Amino acid sequence: MKILVVCGAGASSTFVAQRLRRAASEAGLDWDAAAGMEHSVAGSDHDLILVGPHLADRLEAIRQAAPAQVAVLPDDVFADRDGTRTLALARSIVADARNTPKGTS
Repeated sequence: MKILVVCGAGASSTFVAQRLRRAASEAGLDWDAAAGMEHSVAGSDHDLILVGPHLADRLEAIRQAAPAQVAVLPDDVFADRDGTRTLALARSIVADARNTPKGTS
């Protein structure tokens, strides 16, 4: 699973991506999480794109550019010091996508 964490300048998303990567590793998952900015979305090969809460108003534009599932992170994502809540969110998004027939979301 390849995840892109998107924020305005790439700084805060770096912390979220590092914590998510560490939490996934500790959970035994072979997941990669990288940080990027909004322009990183187009043409990316990521399976999931997590968008910083401060970019929620850009969600539709990001979805249109994204080749993957896109979700907004919760407002308190930066308080998730060990990445476990972010990992749980990512896992639930992936599970929901697997359980939703194509064309019905």
